[in-house]
Amino acid sequence: MTDAPSYGFDTLQIHAGAKPDPATGARQTPIYQTTAYVFRDAEHAAALFNLQEVGFIYSRLTNPTVAVLQERLATLEGGVGAVCCSSGHAAQIMALFPLMGPGCNVVASTRLYGGTVTQFSQTIKRFGWSAKFVDTDDLDAVKAAIDENTRAVFCESIANPGGYVTDIRALADITDGAGIPLIVDNTSATPYLCNPIAQGATLVVHSTTKYLTGNGTVTGGCVIDSGKFDWSANDKFPSLSAPEPAYHGLKFHETFGPLAYTFHGIAIGLRDLGMTMNPQAAHYTLMGVETLSLRMQRHCENARKVADWLENDDRIDYVTYAGLPSSPYYERAQACYPKGTGGLFTFAVKGGYEACVKLVDSLEIFSHVANLGDTRSLIIHSASTTHRQLTPEQQEAAGAGPNVVRVSIGIEDADDLIRDLDQALAKACG
Repeated sequence: MTDAPSYGFDTLQIHAGAKPDPATGARQTPIYQTTAYVFRDAEHAAALFNLQEVGFIYSRLTNPTVAVLQERLATLEGGVGAVCCSSGHAAQIMALFPLMGPGCNVVASTRLYGGTVTQFSQTIKRFGWSAKFVDTDDLDAVKAAIDENTRAVFCESIANPGGYVTDIRALADITDGAGIPLIVDNTSATPYLCNPIAQGATLVVHSTTKYLTGNGTVTGGCVIDSGKFDWSANDKFPSLSAPEPAYHGLKFHETFGPLAYTFHGIAIGLRDLGMTMNPQAAHYTLMGVETLSLRMQRHCENARKVADWLENDDRIDYVTYAGLPSSPYYERAQACYPKGTGGLFTFAVKGGYEACVKLVDSLEIFSHVANLGDTRSLIIHSASTTHRQLTPEQQEAAGAGPNVVRVSIGIEDADDLIRDLDQALAKACG
């Protein structure tokens, strides 16, 4: 599309990155189910492998279906480029990979998905990396945690599981001063509700499995680059600023400018880590993105109605939805997330752990699954599932205590969801 910035979100979510198939005229982006691509000649092949020409070599690196999704998500997020991969967890590793090295650390929010906390606190140690967890609402604590070996700050725009909203601009001011990138996981908010890059983020990551696809069919992840960070301003990011031995001394930032990080993600990250998104997953996600704004509007409307009902029920201790006036994040949400605060939040059930388990087992419309962002309403008891590997202190810090359940409110009739919760609470708290 030409002059893409002049188009509205609803238009871009359908058209960005796509055009009729040149071979057949197919209007929907085809699934290019192929492993490799024929080169025009030996010179063409050499140019592709030497990063002198952009094109398709092998589907571990690039694929036409995936390329459309990458361009669409980069456009919706206001970035210059994107790299899609096999899952949200893969996207997190891909995001850190060009930045980190042995002995380096990332400062991460305590309010993260439990699997992310485990990945950052345990798994990345095998690379020689480490993470420092801080409450990102405590800006002084964030500043104090950053040291000479810190290579990024990582947070979620709307935190999973609690639905807390992050002051991205305040964190960006800190990372700008420290000369390091801010990475924002925008999975729960989506680019419809929040644009982290416009608020100062350097990189945005997504689990495309969730709201972007929206139908619970495929896993995927994406890393979007703002193109605004100066990777050569200091010596902290040699993967992007220094000569790359695998490409005869090519310097990614010097050669590719604003697209340096994206090219590195494909030419090095996907080449060597192999966390590739398959074309069928990209196709399903593209179809989901076409209705993103419509679904998010309904998710927000339903979540507000259900959260308001829960907050006024005597069987509930508290509700964390930032769209409620009682939330400590309400004013921030109104300022930074004016279209709504999504469909994800938690609530605490009187009766504790056992009542939560009975509630989950008694619901009829809500599905008990380890997922979010589906058209269907979902529920899970985080302390016994997604956050089970964490210590009790980590669970509480993440908003996933033993008396708390997480809900992802779908696009069904909100009154039906309320009736389902009512009958299940009667059984759980009777």
